Amino acid sequence: MSTGGNQVERAPVKSADRTIGLLEALARADRPVTLTELQRDLSYPKSSLYMLLRTLIGRGWVETDRHGMTYSIGVRALLVGTSYLDRDPVVRAAATVLEQVRAQINETVHLARLDESDVVYLASRESQHHLRFTSRVGRRQPAWATALGRAILSVREDGESHIPEVLTPLTEHTATSRPDLLRELENARLRGYADEREQNTPGLGCVAVPLLHTSPVTDAISASVPLVRLDEEHHAQIVAVLGDAARQIARLLRQGAL
Repeated sequence: MSTGGNQVERAPVKSADRTIGLLEALARADRPVTLTELQRDLSYPKSSLYMLLRTLIGRGWVETDRHGMTYSIGVRALLVGTSYLDRDPVVRAAATVLEQVRAQINETVHLARLDESDVVYLASRESQHHLRFTSRVGRRQPAWATALGRAILSVREDGESHIPEVLTPLTEHTATSRPDLLRELENARLRGYADEREQNTPGLGCVAVPLLHTSPVTDAISASVPLVRLDEEHHAQIVAVLGDAARQIARLLRQGAL
């Protein structure tokens, strides 16, 4: 953001700001929503909101049912998201490496990126144990409650600023004590990896290491493992394999071998 005195540069364009807010609201929704629900969520004037929806429907960014009563995100959003992944050098560098990691440990592995107080999943490779084929790509989770996010925050000087004031638990095991969380980040920084057990998903543990190719760090890779398989020996194997993978991804990025 500019630090100069030009207020025009810093002020958002209202129509663009409202359009983006509307698309983000639809992306967050887990089902089609009505105009009234969107108006309640966004507090836009209903007439302006309706005109925005009609415009976005015409361009394929929003879809509606045959009665025009409910709205959901459209296929154009998928095309834009896919182009982001296609051009991202970290995703390209990590693609083969994540396949190798999955083959070595036979667990589900992820690549994620910090976005404000969340992490967004950029790539996933499912283990052979995994029977559901629903991708996490594009989904977001609170950074502070995930091993992926903690791995990133642990090596950033501004890590604490990405932790919200209110820590809403995801499971009954989610740690919501800020002092405990900060101690966990310090421990993760010292040992080079972060982990958690059932704090994000019941029955699962997760181990993650940061990718140190940029400063500040924005990305991490992880392995998600059912607790029934996450014994001490397997945990140590995962830490070692993820550490090697992170270094390999960094080498590929430095070499431009994408």
